Amino acid sequence: MKSKLGIALCVAFSVAVYAALIFHTAQAGGETAKQTAQEIHVDNFSFGPSALTVTANSTVSWVNKDDVPHVIASTDGLFKSKALDTDDKYTYTFSKPGTYSYFCSIHPKMVGKIIVQ
Repeated sequence: MKSKLGIALCVAFSVAVYAALIFHTAQAGGETAKQTAQEIHVDNFSFGPSALTVTANSTVSWVNKDDVPHVIASTDGLFKSKALDTDDKYTYTFSKPGTYSYFCSIHPKMVGKIIVQ
């Protein structure tokens, strides 16, 4: 009788540990997803934040909050958005480490940079 109880307790403990491990893994995966998606607001003829540090394979989105159109363009020609009207969004995924400078091609004094680690 003791052996059946011991086995049942062992199985119950194993199931509880396995469930906790799955829950923790799912939670960690959610945190990773949050860390890899970043947003920059285009507002008042500026980028906020003007410099953003992300990890490789992160997706960055620019959202135009201004009443005038803006075009997001990298200085090296790697990426360029269409003209973004109010509340339009442009998204780009940075796969390689480096520093990526960008500007608004309509308003070239608007500049920013993405630092990919």
